[in-house]
Amino acid sequence: MLAAMSSAPLPPSSQATVVSRDRGDACPGSLRLHTADDGALARVRVPGGVLTVPQAEALADAADRLGDGELHLTSRGNVQVRGLRDDCGARLAGLLDAAGLLPSHGHERARNIVASPLSGLDGRGVREVRPWLSALDESLCASEAARALSGRFLFALDDGRGDVAGLGADVTVRAVGDGGALLTVGSANEALWVAGDAAPGAALLAAEAFLDVLRETGARVWRVDELNISPGELTRAVRSRLTGAGIGCLPAPYDRAANDRATAEGPPPGVIGSALSVHVPLGRLTSRQWRTVTRVAAEVRSGELRLTPWRGIVVPAPGTSAAAAADALARLAGTGLVTDASSPWLRVGACIGRPGCGRSRSDVRADAAGALADAGRSPLPLYWSGCERRCGHPRGDRIDVVAAPEGGYRIDVVAQGRPARTAALDDPSRLAAALAALTS
Repeated sequence: MLAAMSSAPLPPSSQATVVSRDRGDACPGSLRLHTADDGALARVRVPGGVLTVPQAEALADAADRLGDGELHLTSRGNVQVRGLRDDCGARLAGLLDAAGLLPSHGHERARNIVASPLSGLDGRGVREVRPWLSALDESLCASEAARALSGRFLFALDDGRGDVAGLGADVTVRAVGDGGALLTVGSANEALWVAGDAAPGAALLAAEAFLDVLRETGARVWRVDELNISPGELTRAVRSRLTGAGIGCLPAPYDRAANDRATAEGPPPGVIGSALSVHVPLGRLTSRQWRTVTRVAAEVRSGELRLTPWRGIVVPAPGTSAAAAADALARLAGTGLVTDASSPWLRVGACIGRPGCGRSRSDVRADAAGALADAGRSPLPLYWSGCERRCGHPRGDRIDVVAAPEGGYRIDVVAQGRPARTAALDDPSRLAAALAALTS
């Protein structure tokens, strides 16, 4: 049966939620594994999503030798290896360390950095952010204070196109056309202008200012928007820290709502400028798929892969002919990766679901795949979750499909400025009817 109802408009997505954490941050990493129903789980931080070919090969080896043979992309462009045996922690750490994926054991969970994945590859953007990425990661790993950042704290480096600036990072740096950058913290509707070359250092100082506030107030939170202070108050604290460090900064207007509306959905599949782009259905790759992408990256002599926060992969391919690029995309498509920008897979996401997660009430990935054709007719992207936690859900307007305690699913329209609408769905095969009732 299908039932729908409507209620009051949803609050803006940027609205802060004040919380207090009564436990330590249990976010998994490469050295701190999480026990799931399908075995231990490691989350490997990949700043900016950038992997060299040898590093990508090492991750495939880890999945094959120690895990279940699959690699999972996260909404922050990181990689998860699942199905790990309880006794493999030291072997995994050694393998990742040898590949250069653990430059600092004390900071490995804090290296959460997203960056514009097409920066320098398609002629868009204001500034190439790769130097920012290298500088921020290096300074982050050298900061003793930064070891206290939670595994959920996020930096975003945007080349000016606005793709990662709307991902809800705790500290965002966005390039602007005058050679500078706008620095924002959390959901603040104000920014600080800094010189472009000073942007990586300013981003780290902003994070350290957040830690200062935690020490001064005794707050037990993990993210900027969880603080019980106004975003403007934290921005002033950041400005004071920057000034004290000799970094010039000026207040600058920043339209947060307009920026969130302009957020891109990530690189579409296909050839984009001097790069190849593929989408990974539900963010899950077999090691065979992963190794095919890695071989393509080696053959086009770029030497790297860029994982995106939209569960895609960009392979830089400078100098590659149109024929060679088309051949590479065909090979990637042959493994089941998405190379067609019209594919409904680009509008569907899901958490791990059963059997990997003990909290999940359903095998949401199987249900999402079974309802793929209906998803293609949805006016908004769909995200399937096994419980109310909605792990890994995207920001922005979407339709949440959440497994219900009594069986079936509850479908919620999550759209800023629109009335909230909910439908109950007892059978995933009737998704089309549910979507029609919700969006009529």
